[in-house]
Amino acid sequence: MTPDAPWLAEALGQSDAFLACMEAVAQAAAIDRPALIVGERGTGKELAAARLHYHSPRWDRPYVPVNLAALPRTLIESELFGHEAGAFTGASRRRAGRFEAADGGTLFLDELHAAPPAVQAKLLRAVEYGLVERIGSSQPVAVDARIVAAVNVDPRRLVARGRLLPDLLDRLAFCVLVMPPLRERHGDIAYLAERFAARFAAQLGRPEPPTFSRAALAALAAHPWPGNIRELKTVVERAVLACPTPLIDTITLDPFAALTPVREVQEGVTPSWPPEASSFLPPSSPLPNFTDAVASLEISLLGRALARSGGNQRRAAGLLGLGYHQFRGLYRKYAGTLDAASKAP
Repeated sequence: MTPDAPWLAEALGQSDAFLACMEAVAQAAAIDRPALIVGERGTGKELAAARLHYHSPRWDRPYVPVNLAALPRTLIESELFGHEAGAFTGASRRRAGRFEAADGGTLFLDELHAAPPAVQAKLLRAVEYGLVERIGSSQPVAVDARIVAAVNVDPRRLVARGRLLPDLLDRLAFCVLVMPPLRERHGDIAYLAERFAARFAAQLGRPEPPTFSRAALAALAAHPWPGNIRELKTVVERAVLACPTPLIDTITLDPFAALTPVREVQEGVTPSWPPEASSFLPPSSPLPNFTDAVASLEISLLGRALARSGGNQRRAAGLLGLGYHQFRGLYRKYAGTLDAASKAP
């Protein structure tokens, strides 16, 4: 494995769903057109984008990945297109953007819907004509970069919500690659778990690769894996670290299971869940719709955390035990409801 292709270590699988996806990626790699990768978080969208690049005729040219959700919205345009000296306060010299850095190669735009509409309009022009304009300049710069973008929800829903320009989607949708979630990759959970465990054990200096008991494999197979491959890797590595013998018999799927309402009360936090699942509802009560109940709980927790943090999203994320970008993803999902609740008398 070369340093230029770290994706080889993670792009593993033997299920029909995974192999079909990789075949589609290989076919798309040979076509020098824009591509859109759609998949849940943790399904390997960036790995697929890297594979597209390294299997394409552009393999020896730059591969430039950009996670747009990780950039402040006010800086996305400058990061992508660059700026001229004096274009805004602090712009002391000309700076080329990521498009120019990817000239001749591939530019991967992860979480495309995080870009503001005005930036998406400039992206459309870049895709259509291969021209970009630095901020503060009216002189277009020709750039030959293949655009590969990714979203983690159905892009048609993003268009309906006004978060993705329909013209941009039409242009990128020449080639649409759908990453299968782990729960649909039958047989790959055990396959990946064994390889993640062996690799991590080697990193720890252990002489023998771990194996999983039947009970451990059953626990892995029964889990729905909302975080997909990324979650599986974390769970497996945690199990390897916790097990002093080569046979892994215990799988900790919820690292927060030890948290109790008593501990929360001691820390001055109102308990957010009961100790027993049966205490959510009386036994005779009708069960609520699962999706609606989960959404209601998420909205409630986000609203309480924002209120307690004075609207500071980074502090609110910390209160909920989330990473900042995890919190931002949930906030964007319920922004309309949360904003309306904050303005209610």
